[in-house]
Amino acid sequence: MKTTILTFTLFIFFYTAHSQTNPEITKIGIPIEMLFPEGKSKALILSYDDGRSEDRRLVKLMNQYKLIGTFHLNSNKLGLPNYLNKTEIKELFTGHEVSVHSANHPFLNTLSKIDIVYEIAEDRKELERLVNYPVRGMAYPFGNYNDFIVETIKGLGIEYARTVYDSYTFNIPENFLQWRPTMHQFSKAYYEPNKPENDKKELDLFYQTINTFIQTKDLALMDIWGHSYEMGSDESKWIETEKFFKMLANNPNIHYAKQIDIVDYINAFNNLKFSVDKNKVFNTSSLTIYFKKEGKTYSVLPGKMLIISN
Repeated sequence: MKTTILTFTLFIFFYTAHSQTNPEITKIGIPIEMLFPEGKSKALILSYDDGRSEDRRLVKLMNQYKLIGTFHLNSNKLGLPNYLNKTEIKELFTGHEVSVHSANHPFLNTLSKIDIVYEIAEDRKELERLVNYPVRGMAYPFGNYNDFIVETIKGLGIEYARTVYDSYTFNIPENFLQWRPTMHQFSKAYYEPNKPENDKKELDLFYQTINTFIQTKDLALMDIWGHSYEMGSDESKWIETEKFFKMLANNPNIHYAKQIDIVDYINAFNNLKFSVDKNKVFNTSSLTIYFKKEGKTYSVLPGKMLIISN
């Protein structure tokens, strides 16, 4: 037993002494922290569902504050009363993202596999015809999904799918096909009519979460979702919408993004090729990627290798 302890002690002494003279050993465990484009530590996604006629006013407001939205549309409902028209989709959402929300907005968990495939593939196909670019994202209608639905949409060109289960966190999604947003617009205020005390409590939580996001120094991704029809003709709710848009707009520390752009960026970061000593990194993507190592910010250009000096 004494020999074993002595050997282990000598090993620890040798390893510690050697690591002090050979910094390559300690560099292997150095964490690499992702940063968003331009080295920003925060990113914002605003996502709205259904393609209702109130989206016109919402997009105008977003454009006024130079915010970017992701809009999940039901293609078979476009042209119906209180919905957008197909002919306006491309121009209205220029600079924003159009995404799948199913063709008819059914409860997907009640459908057969072939019907799920139809709802997603047909919606994607028609939206792509309208906007003339690949549509790669989705929001589950009613937020409804299960493992069977997730497996079914994997082969349909869908690269992310947003749920409606609020996390009240700013975490990077671990599974893009089960994407939990930060929170619904206004939190759960106005869910039930004539409950002003509850509305105040939920709005306080909503703005508290936004302020936490603005103030945090950590890596943070906020995804606020909702429906423009929830504001409808209620001017007080439009005023509330403009209030939180103002709070989030024109912040030099926030990267404003389409949801699919965040997916592409995270995937590109995860695919960076680092040497064992973390002094060389190759970027296989078409995006400039930013990261932090030992408190310093670096960027690596598309298709290039970066050598990090000691």
